[in-house]
Amino acid sequence: MINETILAIIIAFAISAMLCPIVIGPESHLKKQGTPTMGGLIILTSIIITSLFYVKDYPKIIPVLFVTVGFGIVGFLDDYIKIVMKRSEGLTPVQKMAGQLVITGIFAFYLLHSKDVGTEMLVPFTGGFKNGIYLNFGILFVPAVFFIVIGTDNGVNFTDGLDGLCTSVTILVATFLTVVAIGERTGISPITGAVVGSLLGFLLFNVYPARVFMGDTGSLGLGGFVASSAFMMQMPIFIAIIGFIYMIEVLSVIIQVTYFKRTGGKRFFKMAPIHHHFELCGWSETRVVAVFAIITAVLCLLAYLGL
Repeated sequence: MINETILAIIIAFAISAMLCPIVIGPESHLKKQGTPTMGGLIILTSIIITSLFYVKDYPKIIPVLFVTVGFGIVGFLDDYIKIVMKRSEGLTPVQKMAGQLVITGIFAFYLLHSKDVGTEMLVPFTGGFKNGIYLNFGILFVPAVFFIVIGTDNGVNFTDGLDGLCTSVTILVATFLTVVAIGERTGISPITGAVVGSLLGFLLFNVYPARVFMGDTGSLGLGGFVASSAFMMQMPIFIAIIGFIYMIEVLSVIIQVTYFKRTGGKRFFKMAPIHHHFELCGWSETRVVAVFAIITAVLCLLAYLGL
């Protein structure tokens, strides 16, 4: 499994690295005033092609691929409306949420009826997969799936705001998931490895100063990947640790909006999501990205100790 996963990383990296210049060229020509913003298609294409090599021998990657691509399609529609149809708002909040709910509902149905996965969730620092404590939410399992999946997805989406930020953070999260998937033989390591490889290739062109952005196509797709992979390994509670940056990003927006409404226009942060707050505090864009990535790396190590 280790060799297959390493090969998946290499294949995905090669596809992503080769596609970036191809996509950047035509889109830059069509949109001379800005940086190409639908780079998420590169990430999704790389993940899909790589996964096709392994889907026969590793069928458990199918649910992860479904959620990843499904959320990516929602993001693509939003990007397409904004960029091609030139409607600045893209999908309405209701339309975007409807798409997320449908995809999450199908995934929740799969989890409820899957004999390979189950509905229990491992509690960190309780003894690991073999001896640890598992929570069973019972009738609250489905609401928990919706809350965790959609919350994670929007958290990743909010994290995509600076050159290389979402890419750097998610590479580390995907690497953690890959290491665990290999060690526990969960059967999804080829797709987690494919995400690592695709993001490494994408980061070559997304690092500051970015030549391409992932847009909602990439960020929503990656959010779906993180959440679905965690559920497939019965580790959604671990997202609170490895996805801490995602969590504070979405919480900062909620706090900002709530505080603004209740105080008649005052702001809790200088700007939300929180990475912009640090920018306005004088941090450079590259410093914010580096600090957020370092925090994620340390938390991923901490989460590994909790297995």
